[in-house]
Amino acid sequence: MEYLRIFSNFIENITGINQEYIFLLILSLLSLLVIKLILICLKRIFELTGGKKGYIYYQRSRLIFGIVNVIIIFILWDSYLENIITIISFVSAALTLALRELIFNYFAGLYIKIKKPFQIDDRIEFDGTKGDVISLGTLDFELLEVGNNLNGEQSTGRIINVPNSVAINSSIKNYAKNFKYIWSEITVKTTLDEDPDKVKKYLYMIINSNEVVKRIPDKMRRDMDNISIDQRIYYNKLEPIVYTRVVDSHIEFYIRYLVHPKKNRYVEDDVWNKILLLHRQGKIKLYEES
Repeated sequence: MEYLRIFSNFIENITGINQEYIFLLILSLLSLLVIKLILICLKRIFELTGGKKGYIYYQRSRLIFGIVNVIIIFILWDSYLENIITIISFVSAALTLALRELIFNYFAGLYIKIKKPFQIDDRIEFDGTKGDVISLGTLDFELLEVGNNLNGEQSTGRIINVPNSVAINSSIKNYAKNFKYIWSEITVKTTLDEDPDKVKKYLYMIINSNEVVKRIPDKMRRDMDNISIDQRIYYNKLEPIVYTRVVDSHIEFYIRYLVHPKKNRYVEDDVWNKILLLHRQGKIKLYEES
């Protein structure tokens, strides 16, 4: 500490800046350096953990040590805060105008980390953009874009950089919050002369035999048992169900089932392959639009 005082005095003689300010500035920089080194070590440790867990631990560490650093700075400069605040007040208006988006995105980032409207690996959608969250930053987050329903909601390979303010300014659909599964539907059209009971029997057999779909109801029940009491979400039926409707000159059957968003295309492919096989065997007559 004595060496820092000597060095501060040396800088004061050169620059004319008050020694105390120089001393506190050096301590502040040392604090930043120590915390940076700690975070580098933690990053190496969490990289060994790997995967989502390591990423979450590292992000939490950054947030905690960021708060610790702010507290240390306030403690160091406590006796000079009044003067500093007076100086800042003269430039705060200009800085607020120039940096308002950065400031807004920073506090929106805190909101995301605390409130958790979405987390890593969640599939979200807002303003026509849909993707899987792959990183959460101080000012922005990144999505791995996925296509629409027509493209099977699979990854396009494009990375979308999104400002954190979107979490506050836009309505966000989260496909994975609380539950990892969503309701999806497949529409099957048959001719009017088909026996609805027979068709539904085949469709139930197909959807209930799918390896992905048949395991989900039990998992969903466990998720619902563990859900926070802050939200009231209830479903009467979790198993697949087939609805019937007559539309113009054909019958439409709606296969409704729970599925993980990332596996929906696989399920659709499996279901349609089996339906087409039944059609070729003459067991179901699919409606052909003229």
